[in-house]
Amino acid sequence: MLQITVTADDDSGLCPVRNVLARVSGKWQSLILLSLEDGPQRFNQIKRLVGDITQRVLTENLRSLERDGYVTRQVHPGPPVAVSYQLTALGEEFLEFWKPLVIWAGRKFDQVTASRAVFDAEQA
Repeated sequence: MLQITVTADDDSGLCPVRNVLARVSGKWQSLILLSLEDGPQRFNQIKRLVGDITQRVLTENLRSLERDGYVTRQVHPGPPVAVSYQLTALGEEFLEFWKPLVIWAGRKFDQVTASRAVFDAEQA
């Protein structure tokens, strides 16, 4: 089994799950990466594809994904100036592993929501 336990906050940066996966597998990061699957997208197109994300949160997450090497930001001189984002090789590789989980989640959604309903009814 992978080492996932750390004994001190100082050691948490050494855990791959906490350091790498937690920063790319969150709600917004995953949706942003999936929105770039078909090629480069401009900021507002990503926002439309994701839907319920604020401009501030999208900006923060794009910067984080760029910092970690999953996306690149390209400025196209205007007028008007246009900015687009696209997956890097690392981002594409991540999606190769992530998409099967996303597909599985779509297939199992009804089963999971039914289990939640049963559990909630038993707890009431």
